[in-house]
Amino acid sequence: MAEILKSWQKLISRRKIINRQILQFALEDIFKQDIKPNQRRILCIKIYKQTLDNAFLEVKQRFMANQNGALAVAGNCFIIDQLLRVIYHMASRYLYPAANPTTSERICFTAVGGYGRGVLAPHSDVDILFLHDYKQAPRIEQLVEETLYTMWDLGLKVGYSTRSIDDCIRLAKQDNTIATSILEARYICGEATLFDKLRKKFIKQIVDGKAKEFMQLKLAERDQRHQRMGDSRYVLEPNIKDGKGGLRDLHTLYWVAKFLYLVQDISQLVSMGKLTKKEANNFTKAQGFLWTLRCHLHYLTNRPEERLSFDVQPELAMLMGYKDHVGSLGVERFMKHYFLIAKEVGDLTRIFCAAFEANAQRRKLLHIPFRIFRKNIDGFSIDDDRLNINSKKHFHDTPVDMLRIFLIAQESGLEIHPFAMQSVTRNLKYITKKLRIDFQANRIFRKILCSNDDPEINLRHMNECGLLGRFVPEFGRVVAQMQYDMYHVYTTDEHTIRAIGLLNRIENGLLKKDHPVASKIIGKVLSRRVLYFAVFLHDIAKGRGGDHSVLGAKIAEKLCPNFGMNDEQTETVAWLIKNHLIMSNTAFKRDLDDPRTIEKFVEQVKSPERLRLLLCLTVADIRAVGPNVWNGWKATLLRDLYNHTQDYMSGGLASEGQTEMQERAKVNLRQALNDNGWAQDDIETHIARGRGSYFLSYDVDNMVRHAEFIHNAELEKQQLSIKLSQMEGSQASDLMIYTADHPGLFSRLSGAVALSGGTIMTAKIHTLSSGMALDRFIIQDAKGGAFIKKSKIKKLHDNIKKIMAGEIKPLEEFENKALTAASSIRKYREIFKVKPRVLIDNNASNTYTVIEVNGRDRLGLLFLLTICLTRLGLTIAKAKISTFGEQVVDVFYVKNVFGLKIDHIDKMNEIDKSLLAILSKENKVNKR
Repeated sequence: MAEILKSWQKLISRRKIINRQILQFALEDIFKQDIKPNQRRILCIKIYKQTLDNAFLEVKQRFMANQNGALAVAGNCFIIDQLLRVIYHMASRYLYPAANPTTSERICFTAVGGYGRGVLAPHSDVDILFLHDYKQAPRIEQLVEETLYTMWDLGLKVGYSTRSIDDCIRLAKQDNTIATSILEARYICGEATLFDKLRKKFIKQIVDGKAKEFMQLKLAERDQRHQRMGDSRYVLEPNIKDGKGGLRDLHTLYWVAKFLYLVQDISQLVSMGKLTKKEANNFTKAQGFLWTLRCHLHYLTNRPEERLSFDVQPELAMLMGYKDHVGSLGVERFMKHYFLIAKEVGDLTRIFCAAFEANAQRRKLLHIPFRIFRKNIDGFSIDDDRLNINSKKHFHDTPVDMLRIFLIAQESGLEIHPFAMQSVTRNLKYITKKLRIDFQANRIFRKILCSNDDPEINLRHMNECGLLGRFVPEFGRVVAQMQYDMYHVYTTDEHTIRAIGLLNRIENGLLKKDHPVASKIIGKVLSRRVLYFAVFLHDIAKGRGGDHSVLGAKIAEKLCPNFGMNDEQTETVAWLIKNHLIMSNTAFKRDLDDPRTIEKFVEQVKSPERLRLLLCLTVADIRAVGPNVWNGWKATLLRDLYNHTQDYMSGGLASEGQTEMQERAKVNLRQALNDNGWAQDDIETHIARGRGSYFLSYDVDNMVRHAEFIHNAELEKQQLSIKLSQMEGSQASDLMIYTADHPGLFSRLSGAVALSGGTIMTAKIHTLSSGMALDRFIIQDAKGGAFIKKSKIKKLHDNIKKIMAGEIKPLEEFENKALTAASSIRKYREIFKVKPRVLIDNNASNTYTVIEVNGRDRLGLLFLLTICLTRLGLTIAKAKISTFGEQVVDVFYVKNVFGLKIDHIDKMNEIDKSLLAILSKENKVNKR
């Protein structure tokens, strides 16, 4: 038996792909041997397996060489076709022969699903319909079982059904999915007359007269699928099969085309006048790219994976030849190409729908003696309650109307007919340089962008059909532009359009609860045009290399005059773009209670109008980054910065020096404690505990809370007092700790918070004159919310007590968690590279040196950084912690052992080197 197998394996291995005759000859030779049935089956399976492995390997090798996914999926399909034909031949001739089979004994092997279309990804299921006539004989069941058991033994995943012709028609009438599978069914082997009979019945009973109904059902299925997948092409980790702009959208177009026109290939629609040759080529090009990508994805993951997750994107980019260039990563260019293909699929969908609908409309007209049209609107006809054009040459003759039809749609509340959208896409070449500077064209665009009605919908449609990027080529450069990180959820163009939509909803009072300050002040903005164009252009220079804020400001200076802005408006737009990150950077990275922070911010902003514009732009920008980026804590910080800056500009803060502010704070605190029933001696004792910086750090309400907390701790003589409360109007918790001060206290407490699943957003550390420490932390849980669950609160309390008592060593706990944790967030964070950076600034504060640390986030990083600063002899007074996806930005306000700023160059270098070592994971902190 071994010799037989060896000889046939040698013969089979000489051939490329698969040769049905040789395989069949090899199996027939085995059946001629005097071998027991079970041994014969083992031999046959081994030969099948050897043949299949060689064939699939050959397809893979050819694919890796030619990068042609369309050929690869066709090759895999060919292999299965040949395999099934051999299985059927062997089963029908040698295992279950019938010299003259009756009608009920005849069977047809039919490919359905993707296999029916003649394509098969490396790890996709093989979908088979075993077709018979009205009645099923035992022989059919035997042939089906033999086929399935053989394929299962070969490790193939098979989806199958056994049905009569009448069953297929009956079920197709009830289920559109089954109708679709029969629509793309393909004959493989067996009784061909059965297949022909099914096709004729299907066309007569299912297809004829039901084209529009089928199209509507398939497009509704597509819309439902899009909703399940996030309803956006521009998601972080797109599904290339079922996501918007993926292969399934192309399949939908193919199904509808086949149902309406009974074509076997999209190219046939060109000769029928339904598509241009270019559009058909674009279909083939998009499908080829997606098939190549899908094959790489299956081969890379060794499973039927359809999602472009972060961990595979870089390797896929490399496999498909995208290399890093100056200013852009290969993976970013690869994903941009993917998103452009997904957008192309959207263009094709609109074009196809126009052709399909026109076909259905013509059929409808055959049964209607006359049509009633509504009155035209500004030169556009109303067709089925949608704006349309009267001739194919409309946009050729009047290119500006490609913009105007969107304005009319916005003002009238009507949708644009697919035929008109198709015509826009086909006539984009008439958007010329001359039209881009045309006064009327820019006035129309200005009205669309700055409309009181939601401009987001129209801008998205303009972008998807290519008009927006054609009219503003600088915007066209950021279409499908992505940033390879965990913070930016959408491509640059999608982010920008979402930001404009959010700005409009803020202006219309629809987001008062989320953004009360922005909703209030946006009505006071002197120029809506400036604000809307600043949002539209704020990321226009992404992907060009260099500082996109600076480059974007220069682009704005060039574009704004074309958009109809005067010099003052142009200057303001350019300033907003150049400085659109300073408000968030100041709010999230600097101590807002430090007067110097507000002074520097005012020096940059200069006027209340720019402050209002900047806040509205900042809110829209952050909110549009992604669904989970905005939270109550960020809202609180931006609101505080706005209010502090407004007070300063009106003279409230600037008129007082620090000493006067401290004394005023003490007077207010004395009065508040007196109102709360405190004895005068207790009031003075408590005020004597505080040092100057403390009274500048909090408002009177917070200081009263601290006083009550400390007073109770002293009465109960507690060595460690902890109080956790939820902050009003913020998705964060306020953690207060009162204990004896000692070096490394902040490090231990930050370790306890991290081990409890929390994140420190802000920390303020005050050493009182009594030697006790009052530390206040603003913390959130892993989901960006407050600590509410009792179990989480208890865990936090327990961890603080155990770490302070030395029962837990944070570093060891972090190392153990790092080894055992399988968090997807942590796994993804390991994928991204963040260049570590340390900035030491002596100008950001009058009394502290500010150290800003940038690096990749990881468990226990804050603990390691703070313990490092402590060992360097620095005292941490305040900290601001921000996380942007995988990147962390930690800011520490520190003094040296003498209570002064760090101004010695050698010490600065030592701090820089030590912190960089930790960020690079090179520094091993002693476990003590």
